[in-house]
Amino acid sequence: MTTAESVILEVPDTAAAQSFYDAFGVGDRVSVRASETPTTGFRGHTLSLVVSQPNIVDAFVDAALEAGATVLKPVKKSFWGYGGVVQAPDGAIWKVATSSKKNTGPATREIEDLVLLLGVEDVKASKQFYVDHGLEVSKSYGRKYVQFTATPKKLTVALYGRKALAKDAGVAAEGSGSRRIIITGDGAPFTDPDGFTWETGLA
Repeated sequence: MTTAESVILEVPDTAAAQSFYDAFGVGDRVSVRASETPTTGFRGHTLSLVVSQPNIVDAFVDAALEAGATVLKPVKKSFWGYGGVVQAPDGAIWKVATSSKKNTGPATREIEDLVLLLGVEDVKASKQFYVDHGLEVSKSYGRKYVQFTATPKKLTVALYGRKALAKDAGVAAEGSGSRRIIITGDGAPFTDPDGFTWETGLA
């Protein structure tokens, strides 16, 4: 079975990006690589921090904003839980969320799951492509959402319709150029139908 190991963000200024991600609290979960490849608008993906309770959401979002992120969707309660969306100075979009609506302990800033959501044109076709490349489906909701089996404490990869993902992130769906993201895994390198690139080995 092929699994994702980590994610590399391509950024114009690696020192500034690493400083931001260290302050945000995810510096040990993502890597950065220099890139000046043009990119405009929505890059077709978001990263999500899944945490256990609302005060941890607040802690991560506050840290991101203090380090220079901007708000795309303010933190708030909803029928599914509590969360918000911010955009890093390098342009990457981050959602921080919990399914819990109550705090049961201190804001430890522990991450339960790091999820990379890929916005794709055809969820069913992309799902089959990934299955053919050795990934195992753990959750599937027809043509709307697919999540692949992940190694604990590594990276969870999921598929979502591009327009739906953009709406969830609070941005327009239009965009072109570089994805500015690389996924590392334990299988052979490949590029998926939507242009997302997988490399072999850890960053």
